[in-house]
Amino acid sequence: MDQTLPLDQIMRQIGSHARAAARVVARADGRTKAAALRAMAEALRARKTWLQAENAKDLQAARASGLDAALVDRLTLSDKALGLMATGLEQIAAMPDPVGELTETRLRPNGMQVARMRVPLGVIAIVYESRPNVTIDAAALCLKSGNATILRGGSEAIHSNTALGRIVREGLEAAGLPADAVQVVETTDRAAVGMLATMTDYVDVIVPRGGKGLIKRLSDEARVPVIKHLDGICHVYVDRAADLAKARTIAFNAKTYRYGICGAMETLLVHADVAPAFLPGMGEAFSAHGVELRGCARTRALVPQAVAATEEDWDTEYLGPILSVKVVDDLDAAIAHIEAHGSQHTDAIVTEDLSAARRFQREVDSSSVYVNLPTCFADGYEYGLGAEIGISTNKLHARGPVGLEGLTTLKWVLTGDGQTR
Repeated sequence: MDQTLPLDQIMRQIGSHARAAARVVARADGRTKAAALRAMAEALRARKTWLQAENAKDLQAARASGLDAALVDRLTLSDKALGLMATGLEQIAAMPDPVGELTETRLRPNGMQVARMRVPLGVIAIVYESRPNVTIDAAALCLKSGNATILRGGSEAIHSNTALGRIVREGLEAAGLPADAVQVVETTDRAAVGMLATMTDYVDVIVPRGGKGLIKRLSDEARVPVIKHLDGICHVYVDRAADLAKARTIAFNAKTYRYGICGAMETLLVHADVAPAFLPGMGEAFSAHGVELRGCARTRALVPQAVAATEEDWDTEYLGPILSVKVVDDLDAAIAHIEAHGSQHTDAIVTEDLSAARRFQREVDSSSVYVNLPTCFADGYEYGLGAEIGISTNKLHARGPVGLEGLTTLKWVLTGDGQTR
């Protein structure tokens, strides 16, 4: 791509090339796509020195700009990181190909066969920040599901993403597929993101992976469908019929497994009947682990170290060692609180009461609803999807962790033998 052209012309060319490549990739068979993925894995290993030299340019700029150590670590293409990326490509190559799968096949009384066929979405644009590994993950998942993809990473990883994009394109060409099936936008101009989100002639869906600012911007500006979640305000409700030992383990894991993931518990709801037996010890465990507790009045009566929660706390995704705690009167109150303050991401109940469990799973309107499990299981790998492109709280198309099937859609296919209506 001629980078001297005006940005809008560059983006239109990227879009038109992606659309043309999408038609070729959609009809590629599973063996060809797997061969491309394996060629990418081989190239990652073979060209490690060059990739790390390109990555060093980003790392030098990141340190000079004062980027925090955790973000610098995410940017780093270490030997381990590159090895994991190569292994991930091989794992995706080995997964079943979803394209062309027939489901819901039925025979009509007139002998006509009706079925649904899984097909690619077309062109998927993915906008992401900080993590160059997303370049490989996203390219692999989109290719395996028969889609072309346009990747726009963060400016802090421009050299790394561009280099990884070249590895991907080489793998595609080695398997006889068009290199333009995966294109990395090689500009740091933020206007490119806005253009991607409005290129309805070329882009079928856009997936943002990053902070709330990026996701909100795309949600507000996009004219193409967006697969996204904005917040992960996840709840664990400890029911009156909970096994309290089990509840302690689940609640502690839900919050402390990793604070910064979207599936971390941000609010703990506890039935009033079990709060006196459950909360004092639970509060001590969290405090000993460095978790700040913010509670309602009834919580603070049982957990003196908790500070008063504000209304804003119930609506906050902390992504850190802070937890809101509320005592509720019953299951109805717990569900009502989640409806009022949740983000339709992941919520859990701890209970030995089957009817309460079934009510919770039926009535809580979230993309994932658990019984006797911590919310930190919100991950495509844990669901058996093999990998994920992200988590969606959308109600249409994909919901929850988005794996290969979430990057496809269904069409009706009918087969007959001359029947007329």
